Amino acid sequence: MSRSMSNATVQALAPEFEVATDGDVADYFALMKPRVMFLVVFTALVGLVAAPGSMHPVLAIAALICIAVGAGASGALNMWYDADIDAAMTRTAGRPIPRGRISPDEALVFGVVLAAGSVICLGLMVNWVAAALLALTIAFYVVVYTMWLKRSTPQNIVIGGAAGAVPPMIGWAAATGSVSLESFVLFLIIFMWTPPHFWALALLRSGDYARAGVPMLPVVRGADETRRQILIYSLILAPLGMVPAIIGLGGTLYMVVAAKLGSLFVVLALDCYREREGEKADRAAKHLFAYSVLYLFLLFAVLLIELGFGIDGFALPTIWTS
Repeated sequence: MSRSMSNATVQALAPEFEVATDGDVADYFALMKPRVMFLVVFTALVGLVAAPGSMHPVLAIAALICIAVGAGASGALNMWYDADIDAAMTRTAGRPIPRGRISPDEALVFGVVLAAGSVICLGLMVNWVAAALLALTIAFYVVVYTMWLKRSTPQNIVIGGAAGAVPPMIGWAAATGSVSLESFVLFLIIFMWTPPHFWALALLRSGDYARAGVPMLPVVRGADETRRQILIYSLILAPLGMVPAIIGLGGTLYMVVAAKLGSLFVVLALDCYREREGEKADRAAKHLFAYSVLYLFLLFAVLLIELGFGIDGFALPTIWTS
């Protein structure tokens, strides 16, 4: 679906954007999608701590700040391009651009400056491998996902989810100047987690997406097919979550926690698959969506504790003792 088609779809629903005159710091912060930014920084931190060797704490903090700013740039550019869609959806109508707090041109300039600054600073202060990965991630999210996939295919989340899965590799590259199998495994976990996470939300917001002209899977293929795809991805994700322990990145604690978390993910996905109508179906989708956030956080938190502190002595993280 082209952007012009999407614009036509929402023209009667979304008022024209007012000229922004009163945007403040909070509005610009909201433009950066802070909740997504937090998840990006957290998973990048895990990749950084998991990497072999040590890194000066000042450089580690600088790298995480650059990654956070890069994530914020992606969010701002996404909101700039998708302002027409955001205005037509109940969930996003309160964002700064649809509300007229920030103009599209201001959001574009803000996003471009943040993107360029984050990449250049990461390259100059840390290394250019990490900077290149950050630049690739921003470009993929904005150009490939936002400008192309989101409006053209129900597989938008599957392919576009690669952008959100790269941060652990950026963190790893910041510490080592390279990527590795271990960092790629962390990438794969987030990549396979993304579809069931977002499709659970899409089941609840399918009317919003249909009204905005976004071809999300429930809109194009129906709710039942979406539930089937959620279950398939969940069945792949559960064992994949245990792979870090198998390759030596995680330990016994991680293996036990990953097995339990993955099993519960599958149970909730099965519940979502079985409940097809009414309040029970909505409740099952809500439970899966909420748990999916907790799943990823706990999985990476346990890995962070094991690698950063050690499950025995709880020593200071390696990156703090260089």
